[in-house]
Amino acid sequence: MRVRRVLSTAALLLGVAAAPALLGATASPAAADASPSASPSGDDGGDSAPTQAGTSFRTATEVEQGVDATANGSTGDYLYWSFPADAGQRPTVKATVKLPETSRPSASQTWQIDVYDGLRRRQACQYGAQTRTVAASVELACTLRTVRAWSEPWADDPLPGTYYIRLTAVGLGAGDLGQPVGAEVRVDSKDIGGSAAVDGSLAEPLVPGVATTSEKADSDEESGSASAALSSLEPDDGWTSGWWSDRWVWTGIGGVLAALAGIGGYALTRGNGRPRRVPPGA
Repeated sequence: MRVRRVLSTAALLLGVAAAPALLGATASPAAADASPSASPSGDDGGDSAPTQAGTSFRTATEVEQGVDATANGSTGDYLYWSFPADAGQRPTVKATVKLPETSRPSASQTWQIDVYDGLRRRQACQYGAQTRTVAASVELACTLRTVRAWSEPWADDPLPGTYYIRLTAVGLGAGDLGQPVGAEVRVDSKDIGGSAAVDGSLAEPLVPGVATTSEKADSDEESGSASAALSSLEPDDGWTSGWWSDRWVWTGIGGVLAALAGIGGYALTRGNGRPRRVPPGA
C-alpha cells in the first residue's frame, strides 16, 4: 500500500509539472510560425507586394517571408531579392519563371536560383530543384539548412541576417538574350525549434549596413543627416528575441522523470520498515 501511495503521488506530481510545459510547447510553434510571415497589409501601412527585382546585391528588392514578389525582366538579366531569416528557421525559396508565347525560344532555356547569406556566401540547398530547363514555364525551389544562432568562423553554416535570392538563365545563346520573361518568388520558413538550438549567439545579425549605420549614428545626428542600413527588414519580434523553445520543455520533463524514478526506486528497495518477529527460543 505504501508503494502504491508513493507511485500515485508521483504520477500526480508528474501531471502537474508537465501540464504547463506541454501548454507552452503547443503555443510556441504557433507563435513562431506566425512571426516570420507578414502580409503586405500589415503594420507597414498597407504596402503591396514587390513588383520589381534588383539587378545586384546592393539593389536587391526586399521581400517579407510569406509574400509573393513578382518582376518582369529579360533573359540574360540577373534578378535579385532579399529577405530576413532568423535562428531556428529553415527557409524554402520558390521561384516560377514564365515565358510569353510570343517570345518563346526555339530551344529550351535553363534557369537557376541561388541563395546567398549576408556575407554573400552561396548557401547549399538541402533539397529542391535548383536548376531546371524551361520551354514555357518552370518552377524552381531551394530549401536551405536550418539557420543557426552561432557558428565557427571557418564554417559555412547559415546565420541570422539578410539572405539574397538570385534568379537567372544560364548557358544562353546570343539569339536568346533580351527576350521578355516574368518571374515570381516566394519565401516560407519552417520553425525547427529547440533541436536546432546552440549555446551561443551573434553580436549582430548579418545585415549589410548595420555596422556602418551604428558607427555613423552619432555623427549623423550631429550633422542632421540620416544613414540607413542596406536592408531594413527584420522579423516581427526582432532578431533572435524569442528565448523560449521546446528544449526547455523536454529538459523539464526529463528532470521530473528522473526525480520520480528516484522516488520509485527508493520506495521499492527500502522495504516496509517493520522488523521480523523472532520465534521464541530461536
